[in-house]
Amino acid sequence: MDKKPTKGEYLETLLRSPKTIFTSKDVALMWGEENKDIIKNRLRKYVKSGKLFKIRRSLFAKDKNYNRYELATRINTPAYISFETVLGSSGITFQNYENIFIASYIKREMKVDGQKMEFIRMKDYVLSNTIGIENEDGYAKATKERAFLDRIYVSKDYYFDNLQPLDWNKVFEILPIYNNKRMVKVVKKQYDDFNKLAKK
Repeated sequence: MDKKPTKGEYLETLLRSPKTIFTSKDVALMWGEENKDIIKNRLRKYVKSGKLFKIRRSLFAKDKNYNRYELATRINTPAYISFETVLGSSGITFQNYENIFIASYIKREMKVDGQKMEFIRMKDYVLSNTIGIENEDGYAKATKERAFLDRIYVSKDYYFDNLQPLDWNKVFEILPIYNNKRMVKVVKKQYDDFNKLAKK
């Protein structure tokens, strides 16, 4: 077991962490401290002196240059970045959105530190399945194939601008986790239409 930090090491322990976002629970684990009041008072002191940045209740950052995707996945956990955030960066959809889109257990829209976030509810058995989800820079993010399927899962009619970037083998590998017959038909049609266009 790691030894508990000494007086001068509490802040250093946080700053040395690869995380850019900390919850009060993270801090308790990193400090080996169970007393919530001690944690709260120490964090308040660091925020007041400008050594930490408070984003909202129980959420802190090393400074204002924190990772916004990391923040988005720490507000309601479990969660991962998906939908238009991934589809847009992959060139599958062309429209730009200010929102960060997150797959979560809850449906909710909110603004945190000026950033709009849209949490889209997924069933537990889908959310907990990690196929097609990558962990990078302290947060979980869907691959373009998983994001494509996530969007079909929650939207009955959705137009994708460009399916060229998809690896269809990966799409069909991930598809069974949704246990959804409608999706199978939609994906098969998208695949067939894509192949017809490709042959022209």
